[in-house]
Amino acid sequence: YRDDDDINDVASMAGVNLNEESARIMATNSDLVGTQIQSCKDEPFLAAIPLHKRILETAKKLGITDVPAEVVTFISHATQSRLRTVIEKVTVITQHRMESYKDDEWYEQATDVRSQLKFFEQLERLEKQRKDEQEREILLKAAKSRSRQEDPEQARLKQKAKEMQQQELAQMRQRDANLTALAAIGPRKKRKLDSPGLLAVGGEGLGVCGGGQAGAGTPPSRQYARQKITRVNLRDFIFYMEQERETSHSLLLYRALLK
Repeated sequence: YRDDDDINDVASMAGVNLNEESARIMATNSDLVGTQIQSCKDEPFLAAIPLHKRILETAKKLGITDVPAEVVTFISHATQSRLRTVIEKVTVITQHRMESYKDDEWYEQATDVRSQLKFFEQLERLEKQRKDEQEREILLKAAKSRSRQEDPEQARLKQKAKEMQQQELAQMRQRDANLTALAAIGPRKKRKLDSPGLLAVGGEGLGVCGGGQAGAGTPPSRQYARQKITRVNLRDFIFYMEQERETSHSLLLYRALLK
């Protein structure tokens, strides 16, 4: 049996107990009850005094004599936002430039410029070696000639052949001396990075691997991940300025292209 007033009670008709719901809400947010929340202090990104002086110098040229502090704060925040946007876009450009698609299964290599350059360098080296051999044979023939009537050109070739032989002999002596010094020094020993007692430099600090706890040849139990650094160069920044409408025809872009 229900009274006529219960017909208008939608919560009761839906089976919701308001007292229980209120108690549950108070229990959930009990740590927030009685606390006071306020906004953080608005700190400008740029130094306020030098920025205010710079704005006043620019404003006086336009006939403005008074610039309130709110304008300085607004320009400081706008500069911070603009700088953040520029850094984010240039970082994305740099990451795209550093991406490598050699190991991607959806890409296949069409041309290899580096291999082509190495091939041309090898051809030039062989051509230079062939010309040197021909010149050497000519000089040796001129040095072995026994003609009584020698012209100045023949004498010059003999002198050049003599200098070439002396240079080859000096190179052979230098090579033999280097081989003797390397044999006396002995083979180089590689440094063991995982040996106990070495300092392990990680991202969280400097730790010493103790020799008593870790056995010989035992790798360190904890490896620190190296932080990835994105290096932006001038070419990335020029590409960013070329894509932006505000800087695509600016004087700053032309100055950067001249460097």
